[in-house]
Amino acid sequence: MILKTFGWSFGVTAIGLAAAFYFWGWEGFAVVAILSVLEISLSFDNAVVNAGVLKKMNAFWQRIFLTIGILIAVFGMRLVFPVAIVSVTAGIGPIDAVQLALDNPDQYQEMVTDAHPSIAAFGGMFLLMIFLNFIFEERDVHWLGRLERPLAKLGRIDSFAVGVALAALLLTASTVATHAYQHGGTYSDESSTVLLAGLAGVLTYLVVGGLSGFFENKLEEDEEREEAKAEARAEEAKAAGQQPTMVGLAGRAAFFLFLYLEVLDASFSFDGVIGAFAITNHIFWMALGLGIGAMYVRSLTIYLVREGTLDEYRYLEHGAHYAIGALATMLLVSIRWHLPEVVTGGVGVALIGLSFWSSLRANRADAATRRGGGDDGDGGGVDSGKSAIPSGV
Repeated sequence: MILKTFGWSFGVTAIGLAAAFYFWGWEGFAVVAILSVLEISLSFDNAVVNAGVLKKMNAFWQRIFLTIGILIAVFGMRLVFPVAIVSVTAGIGPIDAVQLALDNPDQYQEMVTDAHPSIAAFGGMFLLMIFLNFIFEERDVHWLGRLERPLAKLGRIDSFAVGVALAALLLTASTVATHAYQHGGTYSDESSTVLLAGLAGVLTYLVVGGLSGFFENKLEEDEEREEAKAEARAEEAKAAGQQPTMVGLAGRAAFFLFLYLEVLDASFSFDGVIGAFAITNHIFWMALGLGIGAMYVRSLTIYLVREGTLDEYRYLEHGAHYAIGALATMLLVSIRWHLPEVVTGGVGVALIGLSFWSSLRANRADAATRRGGGDDGDGGGVDSGKSAIPSGV
């Protein structure tokens, strides 16, 4: 089962890491491996959400999402999008960006470094919005309950997450402006770039979230219609003495479901792509690492649909979002101070590992409680509550 589901992912991993080592040595191998782990860890909740929605589709639309959908996810968001970011921020065409990276990597590196404040501001604010909307949302499961409960109460205030994000942007821009002024520049030099790029990041998040909400509402409407039709068919079958059958969503409902999944996948892809810029500016390392990670999203989605184990590791959603928050913070900090790649890559992996370990402890505690005849609870976690399917952006 594991080999059948993850076989393609294992193959792509082996080829990708071998290519990284062949062309760029141990440094390229290490960075691609870190990016792969980062993308896989940040995309775990993506796979969970995909599986939760995908199981509602019929077999045809499931194949459409797992074939055409993965092509869009791998080649669109993970491969083309990083090049597009470099192209826009550096002011050159996409083909020129790739050609420059091939022919003159030193100049390419210099251009990307010059564009780093705008990339970091855009990405940092987008990721910060993802984290803030998660941490300010009321939920049943708490990993760090003493921190998450009070923050969830603050989230009841309208647009509180947006206000916090804008305050962080103003603090970042003012820090950059003060540094520029102290070194002979003007307040408007780099700070205006940071402000504009950061606002663009917030706006992008709000647009993506709005589209996701639109498709989700359309989906709910179509699901209600399909359920009414299914109930009518079941009554007809029962009246005719036949066994009613359950059919996955098809037609217009499945089409909107497919669009909704693509918007969700795009929104989840942003965090991996933007987070990659906190680790490296090398577009080929980025493409390999993120491409490997995207393959595992597909495999995890298939595995979760077939096995139905969406709630097994209850704190991974928390760990992934804390990793997103850490990356957002480090991106904003990196506008003013350089951070080693080991730090930017290692913090996220460590948070995911801790959440995985906490999930295992909670599962063992639950099993011990059931064997002892006690109430089923959250056991080994930091806080108690029932497991919930992770939500999207």
